[in-house]
Amino acid sequence: MTPARLAFEKLRPALGFLISGTAAFITDAGVTKGIGLATDWPWGVCRLGGIAVAMVVAWACHRRLTFAVSTPPSLGEFSRYVALAWTTAALNYALFLAVLWWRPGTDPTLAIAISSLIAMAYSYLGMRYGVFTRR
Repeated sequence: MTPARLAFEKLRPALGFLISGTAAFITDAGVTKGIGLATDWPWGVCRLGGIAVAMVVAWACHRRLTFAVSTPPSLGEFSRYVALAWTTAALNYALFLAVLWWRPGTDPTLAIAISSLIAMAYSYLGMRYGVFTRR
């Protein structure tokens, strides 16, 4: 393996995580804002739709880009991912609401960014050591 290829392989998980997280963030924020602008629902309710759609985007991206899983998805992998994703989403959602409670005038997109950054470490560690492990 060439030195450049070796360096890329070492960076691939971090780059994949960054790209996957960015795709999920854009999806989450876009769907949340779209629901909010189309309805008069509270931002907390709108966010549930954003989280659900972003979760599917993130799963597909992380499988391919972050962890380069070449085997077909299994029910066990999907179950582990869903469990991790919902606990991460609960953490993210609680932090999102806490930001809006602490600073009521905060733009919802900024609150999503803050909560997502904090939940990111929890998510990566869970995926790395619990979901996409090579067994």
